[in-house]
Amino acid sequence: MVQLEQRIEELEMKLAFQESTIEALDQQVIKLHHVVVEQQEKLRVLISKIQQVEPSNIASQAEETPPPHY
Repeated sequence: MVQLEQRIEELEMKLAFQESTIEALDQQVIKLHHVVVEQQEKLRVLISKIQQVEPSNIASQAEETPPPHY
């Protein structure tokens, strides 16, 4: 009977450790999610600012000089 109680105690300790680890990992995932969301928003703002400063590097068809004829 002592061996069974010891095994149950070991399983309870392992379960408690696993629950603690899962909770810590869950909190880390939540933090990382917030970081990703913040970075995505900053990237959107940056892209918007870049587009306002320099709408396009490619000239429109009307602005293109005609190619030389041989």
